[in-house]
Amino acid sequence: MIPRLILGIGNIILRDEGVGVRIIERMRDSHVALPPNVEIVDGGTSGADLIDVIADREKVVVIDAVQLDAEPGTVVRFTGDDLVAEAVVPISLHQFGLVDTLMMASKLNCLPKQTIVFGIKPKDIRPGLDLSPEIEALVPKVIELALAEVQRP
Repeated sequence: MIPRLILGIGNIILRDEGVGVRIIERMRDSHVALPPNVEIVDGGTSGADLIDVIADREKVVVIDAVQLDAEPGTVVRFTGDDLVAEAVVPISLHQFGLVDTLMMASKLNCLPKQTIVFGIKPKDIRPGLDLSPEIEALVPKVIELALAEVQRP
């Protein structure tokens, strides 16, 4: 069986825009105990290149920065179906790539059975390598959310 996946995407040179990747790095660096049959992947800014990574998985949990009409640090949960349905309105700062990936996987008959996205409203997307303190403070919470989600049926 192909392992379930926690996938972090983002551009780490634009501070909070790289939150998904930074969360995956934190999980690796702190040796977070992953449940059996779960793996983590740094998807960077890849889009359709991730088809092979997500193909035929039972569940994929994506972590990414999102554009929301909300306070910085707001965390939202939505499904891959929500992303595709809202494709005409940008949600994720990487939505074009993620939506393309999901649509292509569907056409190739290798779409994951479930795709869940945890989106985080960034505070600062100016050039820089560090997360803003407000977003940095959310990292443990989002790790917990992702680990809980990946284990749900």
